[in-house]
Amino acid sequence: MTKAMALAATVAGAAAPAMAHEAGTHMHPHGSEGWLAMTAAAVLVVVAIVVARWTR
Repeated sequence: MTKAMALAATVAGAAAPAMAHEAGTHMHPHGSEGWLAMTAAAVLVVVAIVVARWTR
């Protein structure tokens, strides 16, 4: 496993609980805390994808 793949897996693992909580518990984000969690998770996933492609 390359460093980029390991980073992407770590970020995806960190983002998964926030995504699962928002999607499964409420079906939509609640208040600013929900939107912040979803935005942070999305940003982390995008960064991981960019880093993985850039370091190939």
